[in-house]
Amino acid sequence: MQLFRISNIVQRIAEAIESVINVDVTIIDNKLNRIAATGLYTENIGARINDKSVFAYALKSGESFIIENPRIHKACSRCEKKESCREFAQVCCPIKVNGTIIGVIGLIAFDEKQKASILSNKHNLLEFLSRMADLLATKLIEKKKSEEIKLLIGELEVLFDSIDRGLMLVDAEGNVLHYNSKAIEILGKEHIDNINKITRHFDIKNIVSKKLNIRNKEFYHSINGNNFRIVYSVKPIEVNGKIVRLVITLNKINEIINVVNDVTGASMEMNFDDIIGESISIKMVKDYAKKAARSSSTVLIQGESGTGKELFARAIHFYSDRRKYPFIPINCAAIPENLLESELFGYEEGAFTGAKKGGKTGKFELANKGTIFLDEIGDMPLHLQTKLLRVLQENMIERVGGKRFIPIDVRIIAATNKNLEKRVEEGEFRDDLYYRLNVIPLYIPPLRERIDDIPILAYKFLNKFNYKLGKNISHISEEVLQFFKNYDWPGNVRELENIIEYAVNMASSNCISINDLPNRIKNKHVKNMAADDIIISIQDLEKREISKAIRKFGRTKKGIEEAAKVLGISRATIYRKLKKYSI
Repeated sequence: MQLFRISNIVQRIAEAIESVINVDVTIIDNKLNRIAATGLYTENIGARINDKSVFAYALKSGESFIIENPRIHKACSRCEKKESCREFAQVCCPIKVNGTIIGVIGLIAFDEKQKASILSNKHNLLEFLSRMADLLATKLIEKKKSEEIKLLIGELEVLFDSIDRGLMLVDAEGNVLHYNSKAIEILGKEHIDNINKITRHFDIKNIVSKKLNIRNKEFYHSINGNNFRIVYSVKPIEVNGKIVRLVITLNKINEIINVVNDVTGASMEMNFDDIIGESISIKMVKDYAKKAARSSSTVLIQGESGTGKELFARAIHFYSDRRKYPFIPINCAAIPENLLESELFGYEEGAFTGAKKGGKTGKFELANKGTIFLDEIGDMPLHLQTKLLRVLQENMIERVGGKRFIPIDVRIIAATNKNLEKRVEEGEFRDDLYYRLNVIPLYIPPLRERIDDIPILAYKFLNKFNYKLGKNISHISEEVLQFFKNYDWPGNVRELENIIEYAVNMASSNCISINDLPNRIKNKHVKNMAADDIIISIQDLEKREISKAIRKFGRTKKGIEEAAKVLGISRATIYRKLKKYSI
């Protein structure tokens, strides 16, 4: 601790001591700097005293003493000016804080009268100086505590304003004592002058009387005519068993949703360039999907398992005007029927046994202003199809156990690997919902219809798993690539990825061979090789080659043209053969 931090107080105390004793006073710190002085030494305030002086001796000894005969006293033995000393007597009293010497109070007599004043009542004088030293120590401690409190208050204010939630400190009567900048942002500047009215939402009287902790409750708040849902929590502060303050945290529901999406990766960005493929069929699908992205209409993506339906859904979202908002995927087949409703629409507190306190936000609310992707929509139960239809018609949802409708702005992209038209005919899917979902249909071709993409995808996955598994495999044998082109791929791109991962793990050289593939694949390869020795009829051969061409180029007009060109026949002939062989 340093005395100069209270130099004004030190000077006033020096002057007070002089007025009582009528003797010159000097007060130095533990660095021998003169902090305060009266009389002859006033002009030397701020100067450093010689380290062989009486004050230096007092600092070292830590004891109070009176020098009745200067030049003779042991404290003067090292003083370089003792032979020319003008002092008649001197008193030194150390100033201590927690046992540490931080300075010395010195009294100096320059004549016999002042000396007599010092020596007339030595005991009381030393007691008086000791109390003055204690007073200085106390003032310095108070100064230090005051500075620490100011620093702490400053740190708390910075911390208060750095928190990304609104914070309000309220007394037991509901009066707002303090709030941070985030609270102003959430509540709106126009409401700050009447901020005490905001506390009516929190039922402070009930919280105080019942000593409640409130978590994740909601209220609606209007800013410039727009309603926002605010989530709040209240934590009381007790002193001697009595609530004296309450800390209220505030958050806009959409900000919570954005944080959840960022943390969970729900909004992991995807664009059409991330969808690998150079085949005509996949390029056509991507071009069609880009057009769908510019619309707000619902999209129904159809395709076999493993074709990449979610990739297309994400790419559509991030190519659209909703890209800055959440993309929320949910697999309707992966969640038990009794839980799917609450997952989609959320629930209120007490909606059912085991419901979370404060309720739960559903996927539709999480996706507000963004996109919800309903995968495996064909497995959605009929009673939920009815509720989904109402969402599409009214743009509002009702939580399970709720009594109010919550407006939402969500684009729906649905996907299925089932034939929804057939399920409609069988009474398993609502026809009105099917038509509302199927505004923009998107068909993802299976891998067997995009043969040219297989080597590209295979090498993409090879690079991926080389990196992931720390391998350095550079090639895939031509035999393997040819087999991949002839394979049916019931699991599509996902199956290809799985097989490449297996092969990277099993390969013993820098080239993936047939021996590195899973047994179920190798067995099919052996059968295909054996089949090469079988002679088949011209009709069967024609059917097989036309089927292969259609799988590769698709059934679109452009696809038929490409197939005809490769096969060397006309479009009319292809259409006739398709009908003949029921392809």
